[in-house]
Amino acid sequence: MTEETRLIHSGLAQTPLARTVGPPIQRGSTVLLPNAAALYDHGAHVTYGRQGLAAQNALTDALAELEHAQSVTLYPSGLAALTGAMLAVLAAGDEVLVVDTIYKPTRRFCDTVLKRFGVKVRYYPPSLDAQALMAVCGPATRLILLESPGSLSFEFQDVPAIATAARARGMLTLIDNTWAAGLLFKPLDHGVDISVQALTKYVGGHSDVFMGSVAVSAPGLIQALDDGVLNLGWAVSPDDAYQMLRGLRTLAVRMARHDQSARQVADWLSRQPEVAQVLHPALPGAPGGDIWRRDFSGACGLFAFIFKPGAPMAPAAFLDRLEIFGLGFSWGGFESLAIDCDPQFPGRLNSGAYGGPMIRLHIGLEDPDDLIQDLAAGLAAWRAAG
Repeated sequence: MTEETRLIHSGLAQTPLARTVGPPIQRGSTVLLPNAAALYDHGAHVTYGRQGLAAQNALTDALAELEHAQSVTLYPSGLAALTGAMLAVLAAGDEVLVVDTIYKPTRRFCDTVLKRFGVKVRYYPPSLDAQALMAVCGPATRLILLESPGSLSFEFQDVPAIATAARARGMLTLIDNTWAAGLLFKPLDHGVDISVQALTKYVGGHSDVFMGSVAVSAPGLIQALDDGVLNLGWAVSPDDAYQMLRGLRTLAVRMARHDQSARQVADWLSRQPEVAQVLHPALPGAPGGDIWRRDFSGACGLFAFIFKPGAPMAPAAFLDRLEIFGLGFSWGGFESLAIDCDPQFPGRLNSGAYGGPMIRLHIGLEDPDDLIQDLAAGLAAWRAAG
């Protein structure tokens, strides 16, 4: 061989690779197969890098353990996981019932893409129990979308009862389980067919990686998701999979701190005269607290509170005074965040029916006493604004 050829084929990876605590990061599109018969034996061999190599496989194995699932599929974002799962199980002529408090980008997908492809979408209030929800299902209802607690306003649904009733009628259930991160609530153990989460949030934990996952156990759903990923071309990079797996290792430790700090902050807020209500399930008398105590093993750092009525500019004054809390979307990282919820409510069936401006907080890993001082300064600015 000439030197040009030798340079291309030299320096191959050692076999076997040295064992490290994390999986090897294999950056490859082409996968070299052992023989001609293996080229098209997709069942027995990985034939293309987009299917996932060592890092992606290690992550899906770990997530399957977390979710008590038989299979986990990865997507490049949480929204992609939600939309990919729906596309995998829905067809023209089907109907999907979606909880009214669903994550807004999911609602946008339902109202545009699904409707354009002939899937009917209807929304139902999160207050419906299983019997009432079954009463509004129709003969074409194929899928029920759940999110508990609801995005922004934190309504809890009786997920086990709804899942049981839906399965008895041959309908699928899908839940956005990002708030619980697969750790605090196990949807598949409670009869849900499809558990979706934005790994971007708590599993990643550092606000620097996008990814989503879909966990299932039924063989038919495993095949449908595999086919969907193959046909649509979804893929995640090995570097991102490695970082996501690294975040997963500390998920339980971080979540305990988020939970502890958030309860302390929520309790303090509940005693402030400017606050009408704190939407945290661990507080005495909180809406949905009975369901949360029954089904969940804890809480995360995300909750909301409702101001008493005040001047229109007061919520902005509160947010602009904060120094430790960042003003930004997403959550689940080490940093504390705050947003005004009200601009996202138009379009809901019960838009704006909360009695006052709503602020969502994510309590990060900072000292909760420092966070309380920051919020106290924000409340002073709220009072000064009228």
